[in-house]
Amino acid sequence: MKFTKTFNQINKNDADIAGGKGASLGEMTQTGIPVPEGFVILADAFNYFLEKSGLIAEVESELNKINFEDPNSVEETSERLRGLIEKIEVPMEIVEEIKKSYVELSKNCKPCLPAGRLTANSFFVAVRSSATAEDSSAASWAGELESYLFTNQELLITNIKKCWSSLFTPRAIFYRHEKGMIKNHVAVAVVVQRMINSDVSGITFTVHPVTCDPNQMIIEAGWGLGEAIVGGMITPDDYIVAKQQVTSNKVTSDMRIQDIMVSEQEKMIVAKKDGGVEEVKVPSLKKDKQKLSEDQILEIAEICQKIEDHYGFPCDIEWAFEKSKFYIVQSRPITTL
Repeated sequence: MKFTKTFNQINKNDADIAGGKGASLGEMTQTGIPVPEGFVILADAFNYFLEKSGLIAEVESELNKINFEDPNSVEETSERLRGLIEKIEVPMEIVEEIKKSYVELSKNCKPCLPAGRLTANSFFVAVRSSATAEDSSAASWAGELESYLFTNQELLITNIKKCWSSLFTPRAIFYRHEKGMIKNHVAVAVVVQRMINSDVSGITFTVHPVTCDPNQMIIEAGWGLGEAIVGGMITPDDYIVAKQQVTSNKVTSDMRIQDIMVSEQEKMIVAKKDGGVEEVKVPSLKKDKQKLSEDQILEIAEICQKIEDHYGFPCDIEWAFEKSKFYIVQSRPITTL
């Protein structure tokens, strides 16, 4: 049984094995979108782990016993299931394949932090959960499961198990209940991706979520890693961009910036010297500064419009900007218009 696949081996039709996040990253990689290199630990690995550990029946039993009128019942079930998953050893055949894929990835990538801050063999990845029912028209698991940034080889298997167990956080259990999926089998794939140590990061909605104008997109940008924006820790810059208009294969209106709103940023999330992340103050000279130049705004807007054009539907796109280059780290359908 094969437990991992690189992004080059996955496309948008593979959400059942790679989850929504993994399938999207594979599709964009093959389309030529600038996606950091990586691989996916397939849902089969999670299912095999549950089967070999004898946890399948116990998981189903615990979920069926929950009293959703009692928050304590959900909390207690979550603690039991997460504890079980995180203490059981991962089968060696899975571990060996994951480590082999990690080593192959590290050979093809440069370390993401400056020399002198790392030991000679350090190579950091982002480890992100990717539910097999994720980002579908019926349910979007955005923000429900966990991610671990700046993970090295020593913590790789531990953080993968935490991603698996995050399917059973109280928030994720309630989400499944609300979507009528508590009796459905949901598996978790895990994305392992070269870590981008972003100078600026952000989110693009390719249709303005407030005006719902299909000809406008809104770009949010902040200093440091994107978790500060995703987690609502900061108020980002907002850039409103009018999309390029094409009629009968002719450009009738060029892409242009319509509005720029710069926000003061007091804190940001950055990499720690030995891995992991921390919250720090934004240097005083950068607090009030615009995060992206006008040329950079148009550059990321063009990439995001290309993604929307490829998929044929409005997209919620997470991006990172490191050393003058943009990278796309996630794209999902906008489900709230």
